[in-house]
Amino acid sequence: MIITKLNGGLGNQLFQYAAGRSLADHHNTELILDLEWFKNAPVGNTRRKFELGKYPIIARVASPKEVAAFTFYHGRVLRRIPFLPRLWKYQREKHFQYDPCFFNFANNCYLDGYWQSHLYFDDIGGSLRAQLQPNIEPGPANQKLLDEIAIENSVAVHIRRGDYLTNPSASSHHGVCSLDYYQQAVEQITSKVANPHFYVFSDDLAWARENLIFHFPVTFVGHNLAEQSFQDLHLMSHCKHQIIANSSFSWWGAWLNSNPEKIVIHPKRWFLVNKDTSTLFPSTWLGI
Repeated sequence: MIITKLNGGLGNQLFQYAAGRSLADHHNTELILDLEWFKNAPVGNTRRKFELGKYPIIARVASPKEVAAFTFYHGRVLRRIPFLPRLWKYQREKHFQYDPCFFNFANNCYLDGYWQSHLYFDDIGGSLRAQLQPNIEPGPANQKLLDEIAIENSVAVHIRRGDYLTNPSASSHHGVCSLDYYQQAVEQITSKVANPHFYVFSDDLAWARENLIFHFPVTFVGHNLAEQSFQDLHLMSHCKHQIIANSSFSWWGAWLNSNPEKIVIHPKRWFLVNKDTSTLFPSTWLGI
């Protein structure tokens, strides 16, 4: 078995699931999800909910007995005692960039990390994209948008502000993308895509309406609130091209886009803190 610890918002959960699913497939074994973080999120973290139940993923949630064992053995002291008998090996992510030793991890291991690189799961890309299509109907408003997106040169623009501004920890770690980044990205798209139609997704649409300038049709999408935000991700992924924020949520909107000719523009600086993000983006994506 492979156990993966889930934490954070939907984008983080998708990375953790994808890496775990890939390693489980590699070992031809089951994948188990540890959800305890959602009950006991550390102080300073934005509160989140488990969201992968909205997708036809191939995994099961850890049983109370398994959770109790994870909690017991993963304390700071006990997880460092190698001779304690246990059914799995604890594998903590060493650094942000791709770990080439990942597929050398033995079967029966517990993954603790973010695993934010496409290199962990590119080999199962086809099946993974199928598993990450929501099993909840889009509803009339979203279906109307999906129909429009399909026939236009649609470009998803994601603007992440929210807790990147209001949460001190997130603000100092991530920061927000500048207006200049978005305007340069829009100019790049309009130079490459004929008659684009921009679809703007944001947790701060008022800011987007006031500051962004488009010389082509634009639709601001703001009806998928709170637990319906996964529908925004679904809409974004069906656009033909993407301008993403420094957010795992919009990263997945771009990765799930199956258009072979897609243009994806991302901010070169993903964090305010110093981290190596060289393995975060597929080589075809364009950084600004």
